[in-house]
Amino acid sequence: MNNPGLIKSLLAAAVILPHRIVKFGTDDAHIVQAAAATDASIGVSPLGADAIGQVCDFATEGLATVEYGGTVTRGAFLTSDANGCAVATTTGGARIIGIAMVSGVLGDLGSVKIAPSALGVAG
Repeated sequence: MNNPGLIKSLLAAAVILPHRIVKFGTDDAHIVQAAAATDASIGVSPLGADAIGQVCDFATEGLATVEYGGTVTRGAFLTSDANGCAVATTTGGARIIGIAMVSGVLGDLGSVKIAPSALGVAG
């Protein structure tokens, strides 16, 4: 399911695979694939980018199709794994890209309601 709200375009600072979570690169004009749960993820790129410097679109709100990096249950908070794929998390301090709209497993294309934020740390 893909029903993006706001689509933004920036330049790829590296190859970005389709349906991956993205974050800002080293400057305001570039993005890269997210690579950790602590990355400040900003969206999901439906098509990715084949080369450095290529314009890369990404959804910053709404529903987007993302590749799952493990078992995901609908309703779970999603963050990035080392490959920019969406994985479920309950870890305090993790940066999330949004909420899973469908269940799936490693390699599935699922739907995420994009809502970038961070999970609070239990106190």
